[in-house]
Amino acid sequence: MKKIFFLLLFCLPFSVISQILKKPVPDKLVVLTFDDAPASHYSVVAPLLQEHGFNGTFYVCEFPPNFSDSSKYMNWRQIQALDKMGFDVANHTRTHAHVNALDKEEIQAQLGYIEAKCDSLGIPKPSSFAYPAYDISESCFEVLDEKGYDFARAGGKRAYAPLKDHPYLIPSWAMEEDNKDEIMEALKKAKNGKIVVLTIHGVPDIEHPWVNTPPALFEEYLDYLSANDYKVISIKDLKEYIDPLAARHTITMDMSKSFKN
Repeated sequence: MKKIFFLLLFCLPFSVISQILKKPVPDKLVVLTFDDAPASHYSVVAPLLQEHGFNGTFYVCEFPPNFSDSSKYMNWRQIQALDKMGFDVANHTRTHAHVNALDKEEIQAQLGYIEAKCDSLGIPKPSSFAYPAYDISESCFEVLDEKGYDFARAGGKRAYAPLKDHPYLIPSWAMEEDNKDEIMEALKKAKNGKIVVLTIHGVPDIEHPWVNTPPALFEEYLDYLSANDYKVISIKDLKEYIDPLAARHTITMDMSKSFKN
């Protein structure tokens, strides 16, 4: 890690590195993110994370049309309980809206609704955002910047390189029932200053089986991370290593890559 860090000094001005990185990123740093607020995030995921001493970010929305069905989705009291457990609750729009199909005012309203719900329940204002369906949008970038969001997560199946990737374009891998080999290979890339970010939907996902993760498989991943000394954090915890404001003002957005999973 130290060799890689010093090699970067020849590629980037030291002042830039020192502004973006508060301290070197360790190897085996993994971020777990959970999308769409399915009921299993409260009943299955949260207890398993607590058991392993891991953190994570829960990107919540009121997924239409069945958000009121508590067998499929968390209610807001359960989301509030996640916050009280110490997990990071963050913004996924009100209705899982694809922001590339919305104008700026509509994006502001979508994000503002989740912010208001959080405020009413004593949950801190979300500091990060996840793009529904991984659809990115320049209008959304503007809204996130105006609202002072620190990070935003997309897809792309790449490791996050904090000195190259804009903090509003954090790439991730999506965990699914049949891509264990891909995820295990991805975890190996958490080294040399890069961070592996995983996107996880329901554990299980009743309404969207194509992004389902069986509980036994999810627990197997957690056991592996624990046994192999990975540090597992939330998106919010990235601020221990990264100054998102400095990164936003320093790193140019590269939208030429794919941000889909």
